Amino acid sequence: MAKKKILVVDDECAFTRMMKLVLEQSGTYEVFCENNASRAVAAANACLPDLILLDVVMPELDGGAVASLLQAEPRLKNVPIVFLTALVGSQEALAGPLTGGGYRFLGKLASDTELLQCIGENLQA
Repeated sequence: MAKKKILVVDDECAFTRMMKLVLEQSGTYEVFCENNASRAVAAANACLPDLILLDVVMPELDGGAVASLLQAEPRLKNVPIVFLTALVGSQEALAGPLTGGGYRFLGKLASDTELLQCIGENLQA
């Protein structure tokens, strides 16, 4: 069975390395990372991910702007996006989608179990 591809877009290199390690250790995912928001669309087009984990607060372009650019791309418009943020606590994030657009927000301090559960739920949707 082929591994699901996940693209992590976050300006913090240490955070993307940690996410890659956690997700690849699960044995279920192939993880690609991009630390420059302005290159997120090109990175997504290159790897064609099954899901995108996208930081909300980044220099140059914020997560909302990146999400709009991603969804404007025909090959990416149906790829689920989960926003990662230090601005939302785990309990708030577990309550479900927090925006009118139906995006899921996950706190950056979420446990590995919460992260994997969120990804699994969004890949099945």
